[in-house]
Amino acid sequence: MAGGTISRSSRSGTGRVRRAPRRAMSEINVTPFVDVMLVLLIVFMVAAPMLTVGVPLELPKTAASALPSEQEAPLTISLTAEGAVMIQDTEVAMPELVVRLRAIAAERESDKVFLRADGSIPYNTVMEVMGALNAGGFGNIGLVTESGGPTLTGN
Repeated sequence: MAGGTISRSSRSGTGRVRRAPRRAMSEINVTPFVDVMLVLLIVFMVAAPMLTVGVPLELPKTAASALPSEQEAPLTISLTAEGAVMIQDTEVAMPELVVRLRAIAAERESDKVFLRADGSIPYNTVMEVMGALNAGGFGNIGLVTESGGPTLTGN
């Protein structure tokens, strides 16, 4: 009998075939692992946009389109309706804004910053903060607005 996997019993006479006991499978089934990873990927893709700065503001509406995203997380400065200045989620007093911005600029690769200001903030206050951003080492300032506002062409 060659191999010993299938043998015919000469005693039984019925022609039954006896099979050798099955061996344990030595391969890992990765399908459940891939399924879990795909679900986690989708969860993180949905949750990532919700992790941005959460200072509630009433942004002005414009017809401008969104800027392309970058590798480094953007620095966001927010001006609330009450006049508070926020770096990301941390409130900062106006006199120490330039000092804090210089410290942040020393640690960052990019000089890009997004300025979010409530629509009720006076223009003068917004310009003061933009001057502080420039003095703090941030020359690439993007003003954040909501899309869908009026256009100059009337469309």
